[in-house]
Amino acid sequence: MNETENSRTGEGVSDGRAPVAEVKSAMAGFVQELKGFQSDIQERLQQQEEKMNMFERKSFVPSRPVLAGSNDGPAPHQKAFNAYLRSGDDDGLRGLELEGKALGTSVAGDGGYLVDPQTASTIKSTLSATASIRAIANVVAVEATSFDVLIDHGDVGHGWATEAAGVNETATPGIDRITIPLHELSALPKASQRLLDDSAFDIEGWLAGRIADKFARAEAAAFVKGDGVDKPTGFLTKPAIDNDVWTWGNLGYVPTGADGNFSDADAVIDLVYALGAEYRANASFFMNSKTAGALRKMKDADGRFLWSDGLAAGEPARLLGYPVLIAEDMPDMASGSMSVAFGDFGAGYTIAERPDLRVLRDPFSAKPHVLFYATKRVGGDVSDYAAIKLLRFAIS
Repeated sequence: MNETENSRTGEGVSDGRAPVAEVKSAMAGFVQELKGFQSDIQERLQQQEEKMNMFERKSFVPSRPVLAGSNDGPAPHQKAFNAYLRSGDDDGLRGLELEGKALGTSVAGDGGYLVDPQTASTIKSTLSATASIRAIANVVAVEATSFDVLIDHGDVGHGWATEAAGVNETATPGIDRITIPLHELSALPKASQRLLDDSAFDIEGWLAGRIADKFARAEAAAFVKGDGVDKPTGFLTKPAIDNDVWTWGNLGYVPTGADGNFSDADAVIDLVYALGAEYRANASFFMNSKTAGALRKMKDADGRFLWSDGLAAGEPARLLGYPVLIAEDMPDMASGSMSVAFGDFGAGYTIAERPDLRVLRDPFSAKPHVLFYATKRVGGDVSDYAAIKLLRFAIS
């Protein structure tokens, strides 16, 4: 009986151990499969990450960073330029790595540094807002020492042909070339070293304001009455003849009929229609404040004012329906003066300039002050003599 019980007990023990071994074996297999699955997932994730990196590298397009945007601190080029202006330390400028596309043949490697983009944009906007012919003229950026304008002011001859008669040779048009040389415009403001050492002083804003003011006044005067010697050629220095006998190379004028004054409003109307119809669509009047004050009082035969104010803020006043630009560099009304110009200045006058602006710091010439020598190259000349007409304050 005991042997039977012992045998049964042994069978029970043997049978109880078998399921435990099977469970352990199953768990070991499951863990092994889980590890394999985990390894496979990690491998796939790594492959996916590598593919995404390759895709990003292929689709990435290098672009110029925004230098003038708002950030937590000044950009490296601004800090380096500010250090150069304050103390003459150019180590930061020399250590800057510039993009290849930011370099050009127009900038020499010695003699100064380009003004940083934020300062340059301030100067440009100030020049555009100044009352100057620049606002209505044709402004082009060049990378050379001069700019050539090709003008086709001739016409092709014509004739009427018949069925039997031969065709005669007609006239051939010619092309003229007008060369506009670039001249150096400079400004030389100065500041004391003590003022530069003051951290609260806005050196960049001050420098931009001084240069912009100097350049704006010098340009505006040269575009009107410059003699072409080391400066742009002003349109009022061109030969002027009566519009009835006008020829290319001269500016046509219309007399007012009174010496140094207006005889009546007819002279202004004659000036408008002395300009060709192809130019009148984009034409503007150009005069100073005193002349504008006299024209503002003029009326036509029906008692209506020729002058009308702009209908919206910022819109220029109009004379006979055409915009008026007030520029103080135009001469006052006097005997024989050309005090009013009318024309399409976008076609008639071209301003050529190089886009770079250079600043050289000189701490030695005017001690204890520091001089800032800023230079820019610009030129201007009449490009179409038929597009500009003048009003001459004379009897004939």
